[in-house]
Amino acid sequence: MPRTRYGQNFLIDLNLVRLLADSAELGRRDLVLEVGTGTGSLTAMLAQRAGHVITVEVDNRLYQLASEELIDAANVTMLQCDALKNKNRLSPMVTEAIDRHLTDMPGGRLKLVANLPYNIATPLITNLLALERPPVLMVVTIQKELADRLAAAPSTKDYGALSIWLQSQCDTSIVRIMPPSVFWPRPKVHSAIVHIETNQQRRDAIPDRAFFQTFVRSMFFHRRKLLRSELLGAFKKRLGKPEVDAILADAGIDGTVRAETLDVDTMLGLCEKVRTQLRPSTEI
Repeated sequence: MPRTRYGQNFLIDLNLVRLLADSAELGRRDLVLEVGTGTGSLTAMLAQRAGHVITVEVDNRLYQLASEELIDAANVTMLQCDALKNKNRLSPMVTEAIDRHLTDMPGGRLKLVANLPYNIATPLITNLLALERPPVLMVVTIQKELADRLAAAPSTKDYGALSIWLQSQCDTSIVRIMPPSVFWPRPKVHSAIVHIETNQQRRDAIPDRAFFQTFVRSMFFHRRKLLRSELLGAFKKRLGKPEVDAILADAGIDGTVRAETLDVDTMLGLCEKVRTQLRPSTEI
């Protein structure tokens, strides 16, 4: 039986498993990261198409089962561990395996292709995007609610720090909405296959991605708070009211709006104005 603490819901519709693999457009230059090996059925499909597959499974029972399924797959590396060290960092076992295999694949491209356990989807996507060499593409099944957040527009209920962080660096689209019936056990919510393509030009335009990630999170600490108050709270020991008012005026932003009304470019511009007013070593 699947273990609920691992967020396990197996995709049992083989046509959708194939759609997941097809949407990744894999070739021999691709290093695939799969999180949630399960029984190994998707892993085997990926191994037939990619140069190499690193697949991660935390459940020791499933790891043993998949090991037997994949025993003849020479281009598969299996890791039994949690993909995350904590919510803000990937497991060193995972990052070391990625670095090692990319080094062995000149011109190789990292792609995440997975039926993600629901409980790690957000931190996994976020932390992969924070890497210096992030996946060029992520094709994953996630809760539809999370998919809506990733693709949300400003001034909507789903728009937030995650929307801005992702859209500042990626082009995101929903490939397919899936009902609970295509999973076992059936989740209580609908799911979605999402296609997240990294836009390197957009990433390169962000002067300090780590600062931007922290800045955006801080702007949504109190979602209903007005932007001026949120800035003053986040930087209370580093920026006074006159400095915050000057930054907002320079950015052409009304301080009485909320962060959820700002589009990605406006948030990027505001972040940079704040960052340049602080000492280089200052963190939020």
